[in-house]
Amino acid sequence: MTAATGRTRVFLVDDHAMVRAGVRAELGEEVEVVGEAADVPTAVAGIRASTPDVVLLDVHLPGGGGHAVLESLRAELPATRWLALSVSDAAEDVIAVIRAGARGYVTKTISGADLRDAVRRVAEDDVVFSPRLAGFVLDAFSAGPAAPVPADDPATDPGLDLLSAREREVMQLLARGYTYREIGGRLFISVKTVESHASNVLRKLQLSNRNELTRWAATNRLL
Repeated sequence: MTAATGRTRVFLVDDHAMVRAGVRAELGEEVEVVGEAADVPTAVAGIRASTPDVVLLDVHLPGGGGHAVLESLRAELPATRWLALSVSDAAEDVIAVIRAGARGYVTKTISGADLRDAVRRVAEDDVVFSPRLAGFVLDAFSAGPAAPVPADDPATDPGLDLLSAREREVMQLLARGYTYREIGGRLFISVKTVESHASNVLRKLQLSNRNELTRWAATNRLL
């Protein structure tokens, strides 16, 4: 953030000028837009020169795609955080940029308020994506529906130990974005039982809703 204003410094990467203008307008005065680019080479040069706090990065770009920008600069700019902003919600696109090092992925249907919140959270080193997109990441990186996490892992919330094996299964399916009915079908239990397990999960982890659960799962390396 700039010392003078305290605002998050953001660089916009999208090959459509009207989209960049719209994003800039939605971000408003809460951030400082330090640059824009429409293709991979221009983005790499601009981000390198401006060293922003957050890069809002389109996935499909001339010259190699958004992941090429990220892969070119991630090691060089470790303090910069990357948030994909794309019209695509395809699993392969989500997984490609997350593997490359993005901290989140949101689609262009996002509201202005939610986009501002996403930028703020990513700047604070949180992870941001919808439950449905989180499911793609879980499928790509999780070893199984109830993959064990080392007890001595400092990133692991001790609340995980409070969950039963069934509650862990329900927790991970909730974080993937499945409905109660879909979870019941996958685990061969009733919707009412799913609701009970879900309530227990949120209570034991001291969380309020599914969005918080998704963030918690990502922070604790369950994605």
